[in-house]
Amino acid sequence: MRMSVKTVLACALGGIGITLLTGLFENTPSRLVGAVHYGYPLAWLVRLIVAPQYSPWHVSTPDLLGDIVIWSVILGIILFVLRRE
Repeated sequence: MRMSVKTVLACALGGIGITLLTGLFENTPSRLVGAVHYGYPLAWLVRLIVAPQYSPWHVSTPDLLGDIVIWSVILGIILFVLRRE
C-alpha cells in the first residue's frame, strides 16, 4: 500500500509538533548534576546549571532530528492502522 504525499506531510508535521511538545518535559538521567535535559525519548534540549553564563541552552541537532523521525514513524504507523480498518 502506497502512502500519499498528504499522509507523509501530516506525519512529518505531527512529528515536529510532538517533538517540540516533548521539549517541555524533563528527561534528565539520574546521577547527572549540572544540567537539565528536556525531550523524549531522546534528550535534545539541555539547560546548563553549573555555568549558565556561557549559553545556558544547548540544542543537540542529531537528537532533535532523531526525535522527529521517531515520532513521525509512530504517527505513520498509527495512521496506517486506522486507515486499514
